[in-house]
Amino acid sequence: MPFADIGVARIDHHRTVRQGLPEAVYGPGKSPEACVAIVEELLTNGSGPVLVTRTTDDQRKALHAAHKDMHESGSLVSWRHADPVAVGSVAVITAGTADAPVANEVDGVLAAHGRTVDRISDVGVAGIHRLLGEVDRIVAADVAIVVAGMEGALASVVGGLCAAPVVAVPTSVGYGSGLDGVTALLSMQSSCAAGVTVVGIDNGYGAAVAALRLLGAMDQ
Repeated sequence: MPFADIGVARIDHHRTVRQGLPEAVYGPGKSPEACVAIVEELLTNGSGPVLVTRTTDDQRKALHAAHKDMHESGSLVSWRHADPVAVGSVAVITAGTADAPVANEVDGVLAAHGRTVDRISDVGVAGIHRLLGEVDRIVAADVAIVVAGMEGALASVVGGLCAAPVVAVPTSVGYGSGLDGVTALLSMQSSCAAGVTVVGIDNGYGAAVAALRLLGAMDQ
């Protein structure tokens, strides 16, 4: 399988062939110069959207200086977005405004791949009437992604309201016994709404990719 060894990284140009989606760049641990070199290789010799996740201010400044056509969604940056796909929508639902950074990562990944996102924010179970007022939007989606910290109950509630696949993202938002997202993670994994899929804590990228794979299977 071909890859490009550029010194700071070995770029997997055949990721799309094997998995249907191109490689994304994980920002933490990389210098701004390394990020620029990797993105340059992906833009020059790769295909499809180019994404860098969890970037710092310094990384974003360097990347924007090198490639001005950069899109930003929170700490995720991207280039060469896919054309919009006419079918297949995703509802991205957050329990609270504190969950927005993770949801922004979800939105950015989906938008880069041409998917329609319906963002439904701040509808956690502490004020469940807020969620019930958005049921029509939730059931209209082909996939629902639920982003929630604290006790993570929102995923179970959404899983009980709609027939679409539900991907749950526990976040590290919460107080003491929230254990930096572990409580939400275990709660989501224990959901009585059967079939809720759960990714790792704060893993908005992973949730978006799960949704893209589900939509890809539907497209076929």
